[in-house]
Formats: sequence, C-alpha cells, structure tokens
Amino acid sequence: MKRVFSGVQPTGNIHIGNYLGAIRQFVELQEENECIYCIVDMHSITVPQDPKELRQHTLDVAALYLAVGIDPKKSIVFVQSDVPGHAELSWVLTCNSYTGELSRMTQFKDKSKGKESAPAGLFTYPILMAADILLYDADIVPVGNDQKQHIELCRDIAIRVNNKYKKTFVVPDGRFLKAGARIMALDDPSKKMSKSAENIHSRISLLDEPSKIKKSIMRATTDSEGSIRFDPENKPGVSNLLNIYSAFSGKEIPDIEKEYEGCGYGDFKKDLVEVTTQALAPIKERFNEIRQSDELIQILKDGAQRANAIAEKTMKRVKENFGLGLGV
Repeated sequence: MKRVFSGVQPTGNIHIGNYLGAIRQFVELQEENECIYCIVDMHSITVPQDPKELRQHTLDVAALYLAVGIDPKKSIVFVQSDVPGHAELSWVLTCNSYTGELSRMTQFKDKSKGKESAPAGLFTYPILMAADILLYDADIVPVGNDQKQHIELCRDIAIRVNNKYKKTFVVPDGRFLKAGARIMALDDPSKKMSKSAENIHSRISLLDEPSKIKKSIMRATTDSEGSIRFDPENKPGVSNLLNIYSAFSGKEIPDIEKEYEGCGYGDFKKDLVEVTTQALAPIKERFNEIRQSDELIQILKDGAQRANAIAEKTMKRVKENFGLGLGV
C-alpha cells in the first residue's frame, strides 16, 4: 500500500469548498492506501492565535475529519504538535534549505507584501510542511494546485539531502486532486470560497444551521439573464451553484440544466438549499455526537502514538545519517 500524508490547519469551521475540493477525496483515499491525516496546529501559530480558541478549533477539525467519514481504524488521525519529530526534523531541513528558494514562495510574498518585516515563521513554514511529509516516508501528498510550489520545494530538499547523506528520505509525489467541483465564493464567484472572507454569506460551512445555508444560497450572486446553464466564463455565479448542486446531489450538470429548463433562479436556489442541507445534516449529526466525547480524545491520543512510532524510526535514520547524537 502507498502511504498518503495530508494536514489541515485548525482555522475554524471547514467550508464546503474545502470539503468538496479535498476532504471528501481523503475519505476515498483511505480505502486503498495507508493514510496519515494531521491537524497542523504548529502551522497556525505563524500568526497570533488565542490559545483557548486554537485548541477548540483543533478539536473541531479533528471531529469534522471523523464526521465526514475518515475512519481511525483505517487511517491515523492526530495533532501535529503531539509528535515532537515535526519540529525536530524541521530544524534539520532548515539547515539544508536556502533563503533564495524560500523568498520565491508565492504565499510568503503575498502575506508579507507591503510590510517592512514579517514573522520568521511565515518565511520558514514551507520547511515545516516538508518535515510533516518527509517524517512519515509519505509516497503521496494530495494537494490543490495552490500547494504545488510547496510540494516541489519538499521534493527538492529531500533530493538534496539524499545526494549528501545516503538515502535518507522517500521523495514524495504530489497528487493533485482529481478535477471536480472548484467551489467559489457565493458573493463573488471570481474568488475561491474562503474561511477568512469578511462576508459570512460568501461561504457555507459544514456546521452551518439550515437558516444560514438558506440565507447564503438565496443571496448568492447570479446574473440578469435568467437561464440556468453552465458557462463559467459568462455565468460564473450560476455555474458555481450548479457545481455545488452536482457535487451534493450526485447528478450530472447537463441533467440539472434540463431539469431546470425554463425555471427561474428562485426555484433553482430553493431546491439547492434543500439538497445542500440534506447532504450536510449527517455530517453535523455525527460531529455533535463525537465533539465533546472521550472517544475523540482517545482517537487523537492513539493516532499520536501510531504516528510517533513511524516518526521515531525516521528520526533515528536522519540522526544516524547526519551524525547527530551518540548513535547508541
């Protein structure tokens, strides 16, 4: 079996763009692969966090992982900071990385734009991301296209170290998530759906109340034409809603177009509210069952133990190859 690694930041409630674009595929991957799924809380502190909220969000995301169908019997689910090897390996990789390649990272350039200085963690967090992956000898890292640059850096570092210090790391392959629904903001379909957007009606989160889902969909941007057809260039708003409808209902977009031929946007949106609410109801129900339970904590503790057993073997090999420690 191939080993798959993926991590998600605990930045609050996961929205349907994250779910349909990535996390739903994580559930499929666990059927034929050895999967390691991590809540990367150490990445979150590259910007200031409220400690109490960070811990709550970490448990929220862990519970959502389980609620959408990730099975802790098939996959390892754990919190990044519970495995010391992430920070330990990150330092080793930092010493084998260059400021030039880090300064070319698009996300760092975007986040530090117009600032005289930026936190060093923002600059080096792609190295921590590489450590997350290389620590587990991962073969496959499922990512969106916006993470392609980070996977390339991870591969470059792994190859560089392997050329200097025997074969220390498995060089991972990025598996760019199969083409599917790219869910855009409901209020501005030219932008990706985002957790950080000011307008709460620009997104639908997995734990939203039915009343909030209804309000967000009914307010969603469309156009003045009035016909329900898929045309991302000329009708981005309607096309985005068709993507959501198709992803949650399992119906093909041409079939949905036929079903709503001659109908107005109001009827289409009302039905989309129902389709979305029904699809998210079992996720919310399972989340509520597990979120405050001892079961969740036990799953994460067990996951950390299993992850640590793999990480310790990697760190033993790294230390041996680099000449770190006593070697006994």
